Amino acid sequence: MFDNLNWWEITVLLMLALFIFGPERLPKAIADGLRMIRTLRNMARNATSDLSRELGTDVRVEDLNPKTFIRKHLLTEEDEAALRRPIDEAIGDLKKVTEDVNGSVNGLRGAPGRGTTSTSTPAPEAPAALPPQRYDTDAT
Repeated sequence: MFDNLNWWEITVLLMLALFIFGPERLPKAIADGLRMIRTLRNMARNATSDLSRELGTDVRVEDLNPKTFIRKHLLTEEDEAALRRPIDEAIGDLKKVTEDVNGSVNGLRGAPGRGTTSTSTPAPEAPAALPPQRYDTDAT
């Protein structure tokens, strides 16, 4: 529970709790906090067991995410495949178009007579690159 805290931080938290609650009320506050955690855990266990009993399947706390719950308990594999099919087809079509466009662009770059000169005159040099623009972040 306190994996990301070092000993100094835990000591500061304990001193802060002692300062806020005082030495008389600190043990009662700790006991109340632990009782609340136990109660919440029992409520979660009862809710998952009731849900498991109603659905007739094993439900864990991780499965209570709505997307996971629907996919795991309400949809069959065929339903899920039917829902994914249009998306998979669209992605396949998009990949095909992308490959076609990349192939035609690459073909234009290397095609003779397109942008290349057949004479022995060298091509003019490209102008030097402009330095990157600096924007005033306060003005935006």
